[in-house]
Amino acid sequence: MIRMTLALIAASLIAAPAARAAGSDRPIELASLQTSAAKTGWLQVLSEGKPAKAKARAKKDINTSPIERELIAFGEKAAPGTIIIDNSERRLYHVLGNGVAMRYAVSVGKEGFLWTGSNTVSRKAEWPTWTPPEDMRARESKKGRILPVSMKGGIDNPLGARAMYLGSTIYRIHGTNQPSSIGKAMSSGCIRMANEDVEHLYANVTIGTKVIVRN
Repeated sequence: MIRMTLALIAASLIAAPAARAAGSDRPIELASLQTSAAKTGWLQVLSEGKPAKAKARAKKDINTSPIERELIAFGEKAAPGTIIIDNSERRLYHVLGNGVAMRYAVSVGKEGFLWTGSNTVSRKAEWPTWTPPEDMRARESKKGRILPVSMKGGIDNPLGARAMYLGSTIYRIHGTNQPSSIGKAMSSGCIRMANEDVEHLYANVTIGTKVIVRN
């Protein structure tokens, strides 16, 4: 059945340049037939009934954490809305109140870049611009990697889909285009989250939210 369908498609495409629309002298263009075929599901026929999902799957892999977020029981005393980041666990807890928190896997600072303390969310940005600090650019330059002075937001931007800035520091809770780093100590001090997770957290956080970073 599939072979017969393929033969019919091929025959119609070959005949397309000579075909003419009814009541018109204008030829029917091959491109329009190909577009129509794609829209009506011919890609599934050509792949033997299996939808072409490669691009969609690749996009999901870029944005999805290898460790799923989860709603958990949380017995610690903290005001609802508080964000607690545990460096040793490499987890971020968003306290929801009533003994419940949302737990996300994160990437924390690598050796020499870990820090602890408390601050507040001072600014939020969607698809933020990345401006690497001068010392970071100098450090990476010694390794042969030249960083841009500034990079606009986008899928290739290391800050990912969202950023929450912490006080007046250089640190942020932000997305990443390297989800493989989640659950590890690989950042230069910022807290990385997979794009899907940082979007989820971002939507539930307000300016002034307290953030606690601990070992």
